[in-house]
Amino acid sequence: MSSEQTVIVLIEDDPNIADLVDLYLRNDGYRVYQSNSGEGGLDIVRDRSPRLVILDVGLAGDMDGLQVCRELRAHSDIPIIMLTARDGEIDRVLGLEMGADDYVTKPFSPRELVARVKAILRRTDGPTRDAPTVLIAGDVEVDLGRREVRAAGEVVALAAREFDLCAYLAENRGLALSRRQLLDGVWGVDWIGDERTVDVHVRQLRKKLGDGFPLSTVWGVGYRLD
Repeated sequence: MSSEQTVIVLIEDDPNIADLVDLYLRNDGYRVYQSNSGEGGLDIVRDRSPRLVILDVGLAGDMDGLQVCRELRAHSDIPIIMLTARDGEIDRVLGLEMGADDYVTKPFSPRELVARVKAILRRTDGPTRDAPTVLIAGDVEVDLGRREVRAAGEVVALAAREFDLCAYLAENRGLALSRRQLLDGVWGVDWIGDERTVDVHVRQLRKKLGDGFPLSTVWGVGYRLD
């Protein structure tokens, strides 16, 4: 899908940041809908069915960004990029645990944000025509075409980044992968962030997929899907 056809919802209550991000995204061909409140942003998401949401953690009003993220994840696996304050490590971890796919720390480069948007959308466009459709790992099936994971036959709701990590592990099952390799393979080689991000997403996969997902910790290295 080309960027000209891609709708993005931006939920940010600082008008200067919102307008700057809006400008860069529109200059790259995206269609952007803004909201300065959590409830208003949720309404736009329901009305516009965007491909991606950019969400500020520190929203003022009745709903902060974490609450909005939780509400989105209750009904959708839409990719979410969270904007966080420099000292907001706890917010970043909570956001990832709630299903956010990426985070960008303020102050940030608008060009970097656009690059992350593109990277996430590329990864969520689905597999190539010649790629295998379904990968099996234990009791878990990873359906690349449908971007769907089933555990013991039951569909499990995963955030976009959780699915990408699950698929990458399944594609490389039997190999011990370092956190750096997982970051490069799932988040992209240009991604700037803490390797603990991998641990947060692994924790979520284990929680959601259960013991039937044979993911082992390789001490001193990273993780291996058996």
